[in-house]
Amino acid sequence: MKETYFAGTYWACRKESAEQSSRRAEAFFRHLSSCDSIYARWFEQAGSLKKALQLQFEPTFEAFMRFFKKKAYQNGPDGFSFSAWTGHEEDGHGGMMSLTCGSCSNFYSNACLLYLPSAGSEEERVLTVSVLAEVLRAMVLAWEPDWCVVTSAALRDTLSENGHAGTFVGWLTYVSRSRGAVPPLPEPVRVQPVEDKGTLVLLSPERITASNPEHVALARRVQDALFAEGLLNPVVSGRPAT
Repeated sequence: MKETYFAGTYWACRKESAEQSSRRAEAFFRHLSSCDSIYARWFEQAGSLKKALQLQFEPTFEAFMRFFKKKAYQNGPDGFSFSAWTGHEEDGHGGMMSLTCGSCSNFYSNACLLYLPSAGSEEERVLTVSVLAEVLRAMVLAWEPDWCVVTSAALRDTLSENGHAGTFVGWLTYVSRSRGAVPPLPEPVRVQPVEDKGTLVLLSPERITASNPEHVALARRVQDALFAEGLLNPVVSGRPAT
């Protein structure tokens, strides 16, 4: 079965207003739009394809303020949830994102998830290190998270028994500076700073898959090294990274 990939960014308790959350969301979509052309337009989700294609929006501060003031996008006393898609009707050629932000819950993390293309020229362009590093950078600069990952669901399940956010590595992994310094890692792993926010760990320029035993072995070695330094703790207890 073909592996499908997602980029996820997660952060713990951070209660923020609709205004603060809207500014972060606007920044995220602005940075993301420069990563690839598929992220140039966005639509709200709806119960049918016909209806959803009528709900295109510009991801501006004003638009998110309107969304976050609606009860449908509010998570009880604090926090907001929102999801959108790129409008590609062919399966696998576009993407979908889901967002939970502004919350201080002890039961779930704030998170921004981007489901990556899995077919066609879109997959060939986006599932490359150069693009994915920029996608994670967009997430980090906008949301200032504790931990980010680009992985397939299959690789996540291979490396982690419970999938808790913050506790495993992916093809690309980001750890906040607040978690500590990344130690020296084996070849062909590369590390690079994300401005002054934290460190990006790249396992290989080659796409990392759960079906390749050498990839899994490398991922486990890196995961063990980061765990030994205390860099892979749960963002919040009991929350899978899905």
